[in-house]
Amino acid sequence: MKRSILNHPWIRNHLSRWHRQLALMGGASFLGVVTAIAVTPEPALPPEAVSDVVEALDIANSAPIDQGDDRYLREARISQGDTFGALLARLNVEDEDARRYLLSAPKTQALHRQLVPGRVVSARTTADGQLLNLYFPMNGGNTATFVERLPQGQFDAHEQPLRIETQRLMKSGEIRYSLFGATDSAGIPDGIAVQMSEIFSGDIDFHRDLRRGDRFTLVYDVLYYPGQAAPRAGRVLAAEFVNDGRTHQAFYHEEDGKGGYYSAEGKSLKKAFLRSPLAFSRITSGFSQRLHPIFKTWRAHRGVDYGAPIGTPVRATSNGVVQFVGPRGGYGNFVLLAHAGNYQTAYAHLSRFAPGLKKGDRVSQGDTIAYVGNTGWSTGPHLHYEFRVNGVQVNPMRFDIPDAPPLNAEQLATFSNQARAQLALLQLLRDTPVTRFE
Repeated sequence: MKRSILNHPWIRNHLSRWHRQLALMGGASFLGVVTAIAVTPEPALPPEAVSDVVEALDIANSAPIDQGDDRYLREARISQGDTFGALLARLNVEDEDARRYLLSAPKTQALHRQLVPGRVVSARTTADGQLLNLYFPMNGGNTATFVERLPQGQFDAHEQPLRIETQRLMKSGEIRYSLFGATDSAGIPDGIAVQMSEIFSGDIDFHRDLRRGDRFTLVYDVLYYPGQAAPRAGRVLAAEFVNDGRTHQAFYHEEDGKGGYYSAEGKSLKKAFLRSPLAFSRITSGFSQRLHPIFKTWRAHRGVDYGAPIGTPVRATSNGVVQFVGPRGGYGNFVLLAHAGNYQTAYAHLSRFAPGLKKGDRVSQGDTIAYVGNTGWSTGPHLHYEFRVNGVQVNPMRFDIPDAPPLNAEQLATFSNQARAQLALLQLLRDTPVTRFE
C-alpha cells in the first residue's frame, strides 16, 4: 500500500506554516475583507518523497434547508449535459402537476434552452416534494424566471429582476509584465482593472509608465446575482498604486448622487483632460521629428499615435463642444473638440463616428466620440491624437494638465471620515507578501 504523502515530515512542517497563513486570512475575513496572500515559494520536494495518491471523491448534493411548516429550500447546480427532468429530480420536485407545467407550458420553454453549466437553480418544496416555487436565473444576468404555485393549485411563471448581493473584496498584486496579466492572476475582474487605470490616468500613463515591480492594492465591490456562476464588477472604493517608487492613492466619495475619486487630503484626482483617448493601447509614434511613413521625408509629428485594432472606441479626453466632424484630407475621418481655456483636441484616421455626432454637440469626458480606423494618410490601424493650446499643437505627454476643483470645507469633513476607514483597509494588505505574477 502506498504511504500517504501527508505523513511526510516536510509536508507536516509546511502544512503548519500554511495553517498560520490561513489564520491571517481568517482575521481579515473577520473584518469583512478578502485578501490575496501569497506563500513564499519553497524548495521542491525530494523526488523520493513524492508519491501518487488517487481517490474518488463523491460530491454530495446540498442538504435542503428546513423553513418550517414542512417547507424546504433546495439548490442544484446545472451540470454538463443536464436535462430539465434530471434537474427537477435533484431539487426534490416530486410533483407531477409541476413537472407537466414546467416541461410543457409556453412560459417555461425558454428554461430548457438555458441549462448553462454552473448556474444555480433553487426550489421551495413541501416535505413530500410538492413544488411551491422555483427560481431560475436567465441569460443576460439581469432577470430570473420565477415559477410559483397559486392558491388555486395552478402555476404561473414570470420574469423578475435578480436580487443583487454586494460583497466587498480587497486584493493586491505586483506588475511583472502587464497590468491585465497581474490583475488576471490575482482574480481581479477586468472591469475593476479598467476602473483603476482610469482613476490614476491623470498621473500614470498606463501605456508607457508601468515598471516591473510596481504594486497595487484595491478595495472594491463585486455584485453577485443568485444563481450566476461569476460576479460582476462593482465600484472601486479605494486604491493604492506604487509606480516607479511613487505612491498614488485614491478614495471614492459621493455627494448628492455624484461621485469622484480624491487623494487622502481631498484633492480631486480627476484632471481636466485624460492622458489618453484610448482605454488601453500602445504608442507607436510620439511627438517629435520622424521619417514620414508615406512621403519618406523628415517631418515634425505634432501629435501622438496609438496603435489599436479598427473599431476600438475613442473617447473625448475632456468636456467640450464638437467643432468639426467629417473627412479632412490626410487626417482622414476627423473630429475636433473645443474645450474651456483655449484648449482643443483632435482625433484622426477614424473608421467611423459615434452615431448622431455632429458639429455643436456637447460631449463629456470619457464619452465615445468615434472609433479607431485607417483612413487618410495612414499605413495601418491607429489613432492620431493632438492636444492644442491657442491653436498650437503641444506634447500631451508633457503638458501640465490642470486639476478639477477640490472638495469644499463641508464636503471635506465627511470625506475625511470615509477616507480614514478606507485607508485602514489598504494598510491591512500593504505590508503582506504580495503575489508575484510571472
